[in-house]
Amino acid sequence: MANQQVQAAPPSGGGGGMNTGVAVIAMILCFMAGMGLMGAYDHSKKIGADSSGEASNGPAWSDDESPIPVSSKDPIWGKRDAPVTIVIFSDFQCPFCTRVEPTLEQIRKEYGPDKIRMVWKNMPLPMHPNAKPAGEAAQGVLVLAGADAFWKFHDAAFKNQQALTADNFEKWAKEAGVKDMAKFKDGMSKHSWAEKVDKDEAVAKSAGVNGTPAFFINGVNLSGAQPYEKFKPVIDAELKKATERVGKGLAKDKVYVELSKENKKAAPKADDEEEKEDPKIVWKIPVGNSPAKGPKGAPITIIEFSDFQCPYCSRVEQTLTKIFETYKDKVRLVWKHEMMASHTRARPAAYLSMEARAQKGDEAFWKAHDKIFENVKDLNDENLMKIAGDLGLNLDKYKASIKEDKYDDVIENDQETADAFKANGTPHFFVNGRRISGAHPFENFQKIIDEELKRAEGMKGIAADKLYDALIKDGKEPPPEPEPEKKQLAAAPPSAPAKGPATAKVTVQIFSDFQCPYCSRVEPTLAKLQKKYDGKVRWVWRDMPLPFHKGAEPASEFAREAMKQKGADAFWKAHDAIFSKQGELFKGGEKKDEADREKLDMLAKELGLNVEKCKQAIDNNTYKTAIEADKDAASKAGINGTPAFVINGYFLNGAQPYPKFKKLIDRALAEAK
Repeated sequence: MANQQVQAAPPSGGGGGMNTGVAVIAMILCFMAGMGLMGAYDHSKKIGADSSGEASNGPAWSDDESPIPVSSKDPIWGKRDAPVTIVIFSDFQCPFCTRVEPTLEQIRKEYGPDKIRMVWKNMPLPMHPNAKPAGEAAQGVLVLAGADAFWKFHDAAFKNQQALTADNFEKWAKEAGVKDMAKFKDGMSKHSWAEKVDKDEAVAKSAGVNGTPAFFINGVNLSGAQPYEKFKPVIDAELKKATERVGKGLAKDKVYVELSKENKKAAPKADDEEEKEDPKIVWKIPVGNSPAKGPKGAPITIIEFSDFQCPYCSRVEQTLTKIFETYKDKVRLVWKHEMMASHTRARPAAYLSMEARAQKGDEAFWKAHDKIFENVKDLNDENLMKIAGDLGLNLDKYKASIKEDKYDDVIENDQETADAFKANGTPHFFVNGRRISGAHPFENFQKIIDEELKRAEGMKGIAADKLYDALIKDGKEPPPEPEPEKKQLAAAPPSAPAKGPATAKVTVQIFSDFQCPYCSRVEPTLAKLQKKYDGKVRWVWRDMPLPFHKGAEPASEFAREAMKQKGADAFWKAHDAIFSKQGELFKGGEKKDEADREKLDMLAKELGLNVEKCKQAIDNNTYKTAIEADKDAASKAGINGTPAFVINGYFLNGAQPYPKFKKLIDRALAEAK
């Protein structure tokens, strides 16, 4: 008989993040979401844990056959055999996820646990560095104290979204009901629950989810902070289908698997979804000057796009070792960097490997590579420095390489290559140009390698060191990039905050919001670009405080007043300070959308500004006309979200990586000549 246990419902609150590619949509959607009162919750008995370190909701069960698999190891509200399952992909640091919580509560109230099962999946977004640790902590609470404790922790994390710290995780875990805090602390230090978060991310990726919040209602996708009215017709339709199928003999606990399969099959193909690639296709992918091991003239060249912090990249190492043991000098392995932004320790690890190569050659690179993967769960500065010392590297040079961004160009070139050849996700391989994506077992590689050995044997009269080039000579090139979008946007007024020469041939207009987390995330990229294009590009600030960021406009008034008092340099100092203190300057709890006036006063003092004049500027909306003019310019140009950039007319939306900006700036500079 199916397990009838009702899991604890999520308490009031919410939180998480939004992928920049869908930020504009989410901003519109979350603006639509109702903010009704939260009701009481029916909490279940606590659940235990199995030997895997994951939660087990009573008797183990699994709906792994579904396109969106769920199991007893997930946090769940509702009955096992409820006819409608809503899978929620969420992020503890996302402001849009919190806005949909009243809608989810209304659904729980209207339908109840007999009809609805809600399943939580972690999807920490790259621009939210605190989301993954929060997800690990929540999973640890689930394992150690059960469902009721999980949702209490969930509530605390969402209510204190600006304070997702290790100390608070421990505090909330204890308050939620974790008794063995030593075990919780040990689990967090060892990342014992990271694998579950990674598994959730993998499910999200396979389902095509690219932003939060995202929902699958018996497999039917609904994205963004949608209102109740958007959920209801989908739920009602699924309830009707489920009732009909059960009436025809389908077991209640099989409804989700069968309906999610049917809905996946019936779903319209996304506009950007391509036909499944022919595995025989050879891609003309260059080796370049990347680190390699194995002879250059080997008949098999495997190009690997990988990330030193990626658990799947670590797991595939065993397969690669077996490949070398089996094929020996017939194989050459080439490494290229493809780092996920959420893997904050991947970059210093990559720098260690590249500095090892610079100091001692390719052999040292691979020694560093092996040591890094041996310590993949603990890539802190101390451990990386120890590895560098064990390898006999000059530690000062390693430190300097990071400080000076010495290898960023190498990483960016690799990532541009990955992007061009659609090597999305890690690990990703090309075997003599043939794609194999993911941490596959040896047997999957073996089949392709054996076929490619025969192809290589047929290449007569080719010098060994020219063999790879000959094998990919007629390979497929990446498709040309689409023409970048352009916007008709008038020049900013002379009074707009700006830096860089007024005579620069390229102007970047930055539409931003001081309270927007994505605007904050892109600031390091902009700083790097400003350094690279010093004297060649003018950077102009355009205020675009979003309607649901109540603290953004006072912050804009503050920064403009700083400029009035002490000039453009003072504006940019205020700009930098506001973004660096973003978590402190905007209140949490019920007043999370308000600017903390006391902290703004303190900031004014730190910057040497006249505090009273800053207060008056905010209270009197002194610069409202200028701010509204920027917002109006954005609206007329069709710019609806932040951050957004117009580079000599070329439009770039969201907190994009450095290479995206570089391409457009270089293009604009070339055209300006």
